[in-house]
Amino acid sequence: MPIRILEPRVAAQIAAGEVIERPASVVKELLENSIDADARDIRVEIREGGRALIRVHDDGMGIPSIEAGLAFQRHATSKISSLEDLDHLQTLGFRGEALASIAAVAQVTLLTHRDGEDVGALLRMVDGREAAHEPYGGATGTVLTVENLFAAMPARLKFLKQPTTEAGLIQQIVTRYALAYPDRRFNLVSDGRLLFQSTGSGKLFDALMRVYGLEMAKQMLPVGNPAGEDVGRPASAIRVSGYVGIPELHRSNRSYITLFVNRRWFQDTSLAYSVIQAYHTWLPTGRYPVGVLFIDVDPAEVDVNVHPTKAEVRFRDAHAVFGAVQRAVREALLAHAPVPQVQTSSETPAPWNTPEQWSVRREALLGAGRSAFPSAQGQYPLTAPDAGVESADLPEVSAAPPLIPLLRVLGQMGATYIVAEGPDGMYLIDQHAAHERILYEQFMAQHARDGLTVQALLEPLVVQVSPQQEPIIAESLEALNEWGIGIEPFGPGSYVVRRVPAILSRGDPQAAIAEILDDLALEANPLDTGREAALVTMICKRAAIKGGQPLAMAEMQELVYQLEACRSPRTCPHGRPTMLYLSAADLAGRFERT
Repeated sequence: MPIRILEPRVAAQIAAGEVIERPASVVKELLENSIDADARDIRVEIREGGRALIRVHDDGMGIPSIEAGLAFQRHATSKISSLEDLDHLQTLGFRGEALASIAAVAQVTLLTHRDGEDVGALLRMVDGREAAHEPYGGATGTVLTVENLFAAMPARLKFLKQPTTEAGLIQQIVTRYALAYPDRRFNLVSDGRLLFQSTGSGKLFDALMRVYGLEMAKQMLPVGNPAGEDVGRPASAIRVSGYVGIPELHRSNRSYITLFVNRRWFQDTSLAYSVIQAYHTWLPTGRYPVGVLFIDVDPAEVDVNVHPTKAEVRFRDAHAVFGAVQRAVREALLAHAPVPQVQTSSETPAPWNTPEQWSVRREALLGAGRSAFPSAQGQYPLTAPDAGVESADLPEVSAAPPLIPLLRVLGQMGATYIVAEGPDGMYLIDQHAAHERILYEQFMAQHARDGLTVQALLEPLVVQVSPQQEPIIAESLEALNEWGIGIEPFGPGSYVVRRVPAILSRGDPQAAIAEILDDLALEANPLDTGREAALVTMICKRAAIKGGQPLAMAEMQELVYQLEACRSPRTCPHGRPTMLYLSAADLAGRFERT
């Protein structure tokens, strides 16, 4: 194939692909322009997740009418004039690519009126070319409308998610800027429904309440000086401020760690880890903190021009920034939160029982029946009937070679581990992991046979959801209801839960539902065909006995008996081991008895 120069329209669409990935990319670029124009009130309106329409209306300074057409030329910008200006950026935008890229992949209408001018300009762009340029007499500010995004690019369209998912991603963008600029008022309307509105009060805590809800905001601690006043430090110093959650406020993924540098949102795995490290020994394993942190540095100390979408930055002294973030968060926690006790554990592999010993236990299981086993009377009943699951739901006891040995329960350690004696050593059973496995197999068996047992709530639960959760929940309503969680929309950013699976009805259903929704937001396409077990795993995780829950001897014995009857007793549904083993020979060696 001969070398040829691409047509300008094709080249423009290829270049636009680096900047405009999806509707949220358009919203991000237009919001940055509005903020750079010193707008105080910014309204975003979308239809069909941004595919059909994106409109951003601001009250900023506007574009001079004679420069309206120039604004759509590639690399046309009012924000820098030389390479040296990149070392002192005070604006979010600077490349001059956004409007040209958007116009290359959509139909664009610009209405703008510059403050101080008698008349503004109306400009229409089609296929990246100017189709109309007329006078406009509206209010000061800018209204930019983007229609039929990617209509001429079917290949790009098919990679977009469902409209609810795309709307959720746009909501994430808007809420990030609401946090970064609490002195500006942001509104987001999707298909005529108000999804988000900030107060513009200038107080970060007010923005936190709007984004995360009052209950969550009340559990967050100030870091540094979140109000943003001058603290008299030199301009070259690294200054960290914002809010972080108390140790009891944690989530199952890192998406709740939000970072800004000079009020620009960015992603950085290393700095997110510095926040996590500040919580060392204060969070359960696999849990992550919540935080909204602002890093203020001299613009010359950070390079924001290292990523096509400006989602990443590079610090001149990354080690110093890491230490400053970790230190600021740790100081906030030490000032407001108690120091927890440290616990340790060890792991060793375990051998399994013999067919002869399992045969004895099998005869006991099948011959004596469930009534011969002690009934659990604690907060977390272990017997199948008490949990809303009939004995027939238990996995059939197999005559195949055993998966776990015959165990004799001795007691409980740390209100977390069941201590048991096997034929040739000691076994430590993680009561939470073991109960997860039992509930999982019972739950799946009951669903396959005749449907789940659900419990209607006396008072429906109203659950406030985050921007990260909303698109996942919207797409998962059918599956959630199928698996016993009766949930439906209940206004902007909230859902109402009217029933739950019976195994969740004890304890705190509201906390359990909140954590299940967090887990759903973490999963990548969690409810795809063939992955319905993921939701069941989440439900069972929340319903299972927790570490730190004291159990009576009868409850521990019942748990061990039910674990022995499982088809996969060695691990919980997440793959963690349910038990660890220390052989009698190893104990004898440690006591020097050999």
